[in-house]
Order: sequence, then structure tokens, then C-alpha cells
Amino acid sequence: MDQFNLTHQPHRRYNPLTGEWVLISPHRTSRPWQGAKEANVRDKLPKYDPKCYLCPGNKRANEKVNPQYDSTFVFTNDYPALLPRVPERNHDELRIFQAESVKGTSRVICFSPRHDLTLPELKAAEIVEVVNLWVTQYMDLAGKYVWVQIFENKGEIMGCSNPHPHGQIWASDQLPTIAAVEDLNQRNYFVKNNSQILIDYLRSERSKDERVIAENDDWVAVVPYWAVWPFETLLIPKRHVVRIDELMGTEKTNLAGILKVLLTKYDNIFNMPFPYSMGWHNAPNNGEENLHWQLHAHFYPPLLRSATVKKFMVGYEMLAEAQRDTTPEQAAKKLKELPAIHYKKG
Repeated sequence: MDQFNLTHQPHRRYNPLTGEWVLISPHRTSRPWQGAKEANVRDKLPKYDPKCYLCPGNKRANEKVNPQYDSTFVFTNDYPALLPRVPERNHDELRIFQAESVKGTSRVICFSPRHDLTLPELKAAEIVEVVNLWVTQYMDLAGKYVWVQIFENKGEIMGCSNPHPHGQIWASDQLPTIAAVEDLNQRNYFVKNNSQILIDYLRSERSKDERVIAENDDWVAVVPYWAVWPFETLLIPKRHVVRIDELMGTEKTNLAGILKVLLTKYDNIFNMPFPYSMGWHNAPNNGEENLHWQLHAHFYPPLLRSATVKKFMVGYEMLAEAQRDTTPEQAAKKLKELPAIHYKKG
């Protein structure tokens, strides 16, 4: 009987953070594509756009005027998804038609006054300023809300409504679904093994070196073994860190460094501003030590085989479980071999 081969034969992989499985079908990588294609991404933007509601000195939709900021800039979203004052809502007796009120806030973070520079195009020192802002904003909100979600949607394909490089922070008094699942699975592993699942996972990944795509003294970027999206990555500190405000000086500067490398490699895949959704997962702010947690960031890029062909989560993915064609190892090899110099700099 032939020996099973992860590289060529269909199989499922388990995600220990979520408890979910992903179907991998590597034999489908050569299938022709005659489906939908995305529009070409705008790669040339002005340094300043007088019509942009995020550029310095410009008026936003609610008539407020941005300051002439020369670094990062943060403000409460003019159209927030969460509000600080909401009436309480009680469950129905049968607990079938459930609803509960959620209180929170939504903020926008501009990474730079430049309208035309995404994170990988900023200087390392400028990315450090973004990291520092993530930390200070987290510290400000963590004392008020149980969950603080720092994230960035890059590119129109990810629903980004403004090309000016920016991210968001949504903070809420309820623990969201994915956060609750990750909390449970990390806790269960810690109780059973007396160690953090992502620390153990990272140690194993570094020893195998099959899916590690970038590393420095404090951080590792890896295509996770259970990756769903074609070029999905996970960014993890080497030291046990529960929340982003625990990062020390070199860890913050090295975080900026590995972000520049990782996101440059993303742009270099198809020589275009590579779209993605990314976000930080910190331990909940529930008054516990949460030693089972390990700080990490997820990167979910949608593009599959070119700048205009994306991965669709439809059919089997919506009705059964997530599926991918290329293996995580193939994606990691491609990312690892890409240069860390941005394609615009030749």
C-alpha cells in the first residue's frame, strides 16, 4: 500500500486554537481558472489627497477637521460599530431568541500622514510609532473593556473604504465568539500540559523550519500548519507574553522590523499592495492572570494565484468546513524565498 503524502494527497488538518478542521486538496493546484477576477489595484496614490477624510488638515464626513498631524493619528470613528451607552437587554425565557446589549467604542488609527505609504513602505522607526500607538491605545481601553480588538483591513477587496493606510480598534464589554473559542482551547491545553499551546507550537515550528518565513531575536512569522487562507500567517513573540502592553523595548522595535519584512514579502508576491485583514489577539481583560494565553497576530490575505484572483469561501466552505488547495508548506516556501526589499525599491 502506498504511503500517505501530505504534499500530494487530500487530508484534513486540525486547528488547536479554534478546534476546527481544514480540508487540504493539493492535487487541485493545477486546475484552470475561468471565474471572477478582481479589478487591478491602484498602486500610485498622491502623497496627499485633498478629498481624503484621513489626510492631515482635511474635513471628515461629520464636519470635524483633522489636525495637521505629522506622525500617527487616532480618533473615535465617526460611524462607530460600538457605542458606550446602550440599554440592557434581557434573554427570553426559552433562550432561543437571544439578544444582549453590547457596549464599547470604535477608533481609527492613521499610520502616517502620507496617503500613499502602507506599513511595509514606512521606515522601521515609523512602524515603531504605530506599534507604540497600538500599545498606548490598548492600555487606555483595557481598563474599561474585556476585549480590545486591534486590526487592519488593507485593500478594497477587504472592504477598506479609504486607501489612506489606517487600522481600527474596537473595544467591547463582551467577549466575541472567536476570542472565546481561543480562550477556551488555550486554557484546556494549559490545564492538561502546564504550558502555553502557542509557545509549544512555536518551538516545534522552529525546529522543523518548514513553515517559518521570517524570524528575529524576539518574533517569528509562520504559515500555520492549519492555515485556511492561501498566504495566511501567524506572528508570535518568542517570549511568553499575555498582552501587547507587556512588550519591552527591543520586542517593540523588533516587532516593527518583522512587520516590515513580512508585509514587504506580501507585496512582493504579485508586485502590488497585497490586501489582507490582520488583528491582534490579547488575553481578555477579565481580572484573571490568563497565563494560558500567548499574544499573537493573525494575517488573512485573500489572494490565491494572482493579483486579481482571490480565494472564495463558498459552497463546501460555507456548508461543511474550510478548504484550500496549496499546502501551507508550499505557501511558506514561496514567502520565505521572496526578497525583503520592497518591489518598488527594485
